[in-house]
This record gives sequence, structure tokens and C-alpha cells, in this order.
Amino acid sequence: QLSKVLDLPPENLIKAISAVPVSKKRCVADFQLSIASVTKDGCSDCLASDLHLQAQKLAEQLKCDAVVSGISAGPGTVNFTINRELLAKTVLQQVLQDGSNYGVKSELFSTVPRQKTVIEFSSPNIAKKFHIGHLRSTIVGNFISNLKVALGHEVIRINYLGDWGMQFGLLGVGFQQFGSQEKLKSSPLQHLFEVYVEVNKAAQDENTRNLAKAFFRKLEDHDEQTLSLWKQFRDCSIEEYIRIYKRLGVHFDEYSGESFYQEKSQEVLKMLEDKGLLQKTIKGTGIVDLSEEKDLSSFSTVMRSDGTSLYITRQVNLAAAIDRMNKHGCDTMIYV
Repeated sequence: QLSKVLDLPPENLIKAISAVPVSKKRCVADFQLSIASVTKDGCSDCLASDLHLQAQKLAEQLKCDAVVSGISAGPGTVNFTINRELLAKTVLQQVLQDGSNYGVKSELFSTVPRQKTVIEFSSPNIAKKFHIGHLRSTIVGNFISNLKVALGHEVIRINYLGDWGMQFGLLGVGFQQFGSQEKLKSSPLQHLFEVYVEVNKAAQDENTRNLAKAFFRKLEDHDEQTLSLWKQFRDCSIEEYIRIYKRLGVHFDEYSGESFYQEKSQEVLKMLEDKGLLQKTIKGTGIVDLSEEKDLSSFSTVMRSDGTSLYITRQVNLAAAIDRMNKHGCDTMIYV
């Protein structure tokens, strides 16, 4: 209709029509045509009253149809309201037709390069109850993963478990003192939580702390009996977590954890040493100087004085990050 009335090709008019932003405060039209943009001289010197008059005249010459349900004149614009029933029907038909691909075919995404992405999320500590912090990471991480997959990226979902460290020295000693195999089988996380609470009370005693250190030392030395108990804690925890993830509709391609990198952490320490980055304090602790002036005003501790590894040596920043790049050759890594 506009093409006929204004004697202009449709492609010229399409550029002159814009969507009207949705307003919560008032009812607005869906699209508007700027009168100034379709007049032959651009009407740069036209008065606002002249533009409004032209808009009114043009609006009167147009008729509503099956698509446009309302036409009105504004200050220098002709406004169009779309048939709501037709709009809803058209959108819903498209949603049903495209299914899970709805919206993905948009031109907005056509230039997005397809990449391989590793996404780490959820990452609870074994032998601990699944809590709100894990839930938040799980939902957000799964959402990002789903978005990436929908846009055609290759996604590897990793659950990086907190399954190593001095707390397992405490838990191991606690289980030896307060644990029950029967309770572990019937209610694993609840029982391990109870044991952990009890042993933390006992940890005020230096003897208990020393026993915990000795237990963790045995873990790092691969003592068979100690590893067997730890593995039991790990397997029970993962079984419980998988049940929770199933309810949430979440899955992982890989279950990893700090324990996977306890040997590789030694390789990381060796690499730091070879690069001249590893320093030793008087107490024998391994550190890396992070200060700009190289005056140790900022540093990271990467090794205890007894040689056992720390979280940073095993976790995503070092051993795991290097391993993932080598294993997956990904373009990006996202930590949630």
C-alpha cells in the first residue's frame, strides 16, 4: 500500500520502517514509518507541524488488513499495530516447526565461529552434602552448555570434584574413629557429614591433627588400604550426585577431580622449577613470586614444606588446565 501511495519501490520503504521499543508504561504501536525519510528532498527544513500533517494525510490513505490491525499518525511518523492473533499464531507455528532449533537460525548467529569449548561446572566436594552453591553453579553451567550446543559449538561438560586434600586426612581419621560401614552404605553423604563434624571437634587436639597429616601423606604415597577407604568415599558421593543431576536434567561428559592431578602436580612443580619460577622459603615451602617488582610482595604457595601438593597445584589453574588443553585442544575454557 505504501509503495503505491508514495510511488516508491518497497526496498526503499523497508529501510524507513523501524520497530518501536516495547513500553511498560503505555500501549505503543509495533512499527513506525518516518515521513522525513521517504520525502524526496529528505524534508530537512520542514516544520514539525508540516511533517505531522503529511503523516496524517498518509495515514488516511492507508487501510488496515489481515496483518495490520491499526494505523495512526504521530509527530512526523505513521504508526502500525500488528494483528496480535496472527502474530501469536505465526510465532507459535514457527516454534513448533523448528523445535529446539527455534531462534538459532537467526542472522545474528550466522557469523559466530563454531568452536570447541570445555565447560567446568557444579564441582562439589566429595563426602559433602550438595548445597545451594553447587546448585547455582550447576544450573548456570548447564544453561551455558545448552546455549553453546544450540549455536553449534562442540561442548565438553566437566565436573571437577574436590576429592583430594588435607580434609581427607581428617575424614579418614574420623571414619576410623567414628565411622560405620553400615551407615555409609545406607546414607553415605549424611554419615560422612556427621563423621566430619565429629572429627573437626577432635581436631583441636594436636594428636588428631598429626594423625590426619599422616593419613593424607599415606594417600599421596598410594598406600593401598588408605586409598581403598578414600575410593569408597568417592564412589558413594558420585553415586549420590548422579542421582541429584538426573533429577535436574543435567549430565557430564567427564568426571574429573583433584586426585587425577596429584601426580601431574609434581610435573607442574618440575616445570616451574625448570623455568626458574619456583622458590623455597626458609621453612621449605614452595612459592611462586607474582609481584611486578619481584620483591615477594605478592606470591602464591604451590607446595607444602613436607612436599605434599596444594589445591592450586592440582586445580584448574595449573595441572588441570594444561591437561585439558593437551587432551581436548579446545578454543575456550569456561569455569562456572
